[in-house]
Amino acid sequence: MPLEHHGIEPVPVADPGQGPEVADTSALRRSAPAAAAARDVDWRDFREHLATAEKDGSRRWLYPKKPSGRLHRHRTGFSWLLLAVMVAGPFVRIRGNPLLMLNIVDRKFSILGFIFWPEDTVIFAVAMLVFLTSIIIFTTAFGRLWCGWACPQTVMMEMVFRKLEWLIEGDGPAARAFDAAPWTWRKAARKALKHGLFLGLSFGVGNLLLSYIIGSDALMAIIRDDPARHVTGLAFMVLFSLLFYAIFARFREQACTFICPYGRLQSALLDENSMVVAYDHVRGDGRGPWRQGDTAGSRKAAGLGDCVNCRQCVAVCPTGIDIRDGIQMECVNCTACIDACDAIMDKVGRPRGLVRYASLNGIKTGAPLRFTPRMAGYSMLLGALASLLAFLVFTRSDVETLLLRAPGGLYQEMPGGRVANLYTVKVVNKSSHDLPVSFRLLNVEGRVQLAGGEGFVVPKEKLGERSLVVDIDASRLAGRRTPLVIGIFSGDRELERVKTVFVGPGA
Repeated sequence: MPLEHHGIEPVPVADPGQGPEVADTSALRRSAPAAAAARDVDWRDFREHLATAEKDGSRRWLYPKKPSGRLHRHRTGFSWLLLAVMVAGPFVRIRGNPLLMLNIVDRKFSILGFIFWPEDTVIFAVAMLVFLTSIIIFTTAFGRLWCGWACPQTVMMEMVFRKLEWLIEGDGPAARAFDAAPWTWRKAARKALKHGLFLGLSFGVGNLLLSYIIGSDALMAIIRDDPARHVTGLAFMVLFSLLFYAIFARFREQACTFICPYGRLQSALLDENSMVVAYDHVRGDGRGPWRQGDTAGSRKAAGLGDCVNCRQCVAVCPTGIDIRDGIQMECVNCTACIDACDAIMDKVGRPRGLVRYASLNGIKTGAPLRFTPRMAGYSMLLGALASLLAFLVFTRSDVETLLLRAPGGLYQEMPGGRVANLYTVKVVNKSSHDLPVSFRLLNVEGRVQLAGGEGFVVPKEKLGERSLVVDIDASRLAGRRTPLVIGIFSGDRELERVKTVFVGPGA
């Protein structure tokens, strides 16, 4: 397909293997100062408009070409791995618990098989600090690598919905021509097929995300049940499906450029040593078509660089930008422009890497990516927080116990010179199995008895509440208020220790 279908002027590129003639480039063979002046004009124009907006403010619909190349193959393989993990996540069990479940309704969270409850506030706070710090460090060092390789929006859009669209309507110029063509039954059928698949996939994605909230078992029970019993839930699911459909069928790249705050954080997080997808302007400018018989030396003498101005980097960009304009908020580091440029460099016999992963300092000076003091400081902070989080997770008890003296209760003197206090105990069982518990005094000799009979089994993932009577020989009391340490045991395994006070008659 001709490049006019991308809304750009075609620039022929000579293939050394075939050697076709190209258009006269005398107008483009300007001196280096003139080329620099032209780049300044391009820079101002690039800053004054959005790639996805027309001059009148209306949306410019993008028709990116299908990328191909080494990095695209790697991204495709990695995306399929992420999709497999996403689909399998709610159904994978570790220690009987889901791999990942965020049940906000019941305030129950399962991460890597560990069950977390609202009582684990400290762990959640530390986890959020680790998450935010890791974003800062990762972006400082590697730019928006997350956006291009692992962001769910990018993976679903580029590796699922976009590929379906290419399969049905064609890619790039073919899709533009298809949309511009008059309506026929064939066109209507293909459009209906595409949007039907988009709606079905959106409904499936919505149900999959629901399984991350309520659990796969609950979701399967709802699916097998009479739909009339879940009309409200079904209505919400239809609304969520329509939202996903709108994002992937219409909103698309605008979700990254208008809504996601991550791109706007770049200005604060990136520096001259951050790794980004960058155009090597030192090697590439000034730009001009490649002519038969051109060499690196002849182009340099004419004030031209390696960039042949083919604009294939623009044609494959899913956000419609020109990577040669520099780092931009719209760039999601998808690497499509790298593969497109490498293919052109292969054709004209120049080294790959005119567009590549690099840092600003690397482009200017040729210096490799380096570990800066700022990265080192962030990394130490992240390591400390991650260590604290690991300690909190792996030393976390299966139970959360609250022990309080009975409201308004006084001590009671018992026969034989003993003194008793009444307590109320609440035990949250965070594990996925029923837990028999018992209580023992650890720092003072005495007895702990359960009111209402022996045997206290806390159901899995539930709260159990009982009353305790603690009686101690008066001779062992340390005045009116004696500190107590009570151990919570399951069999002979100590689960937790709680501290309280024992009130007695005193001296």
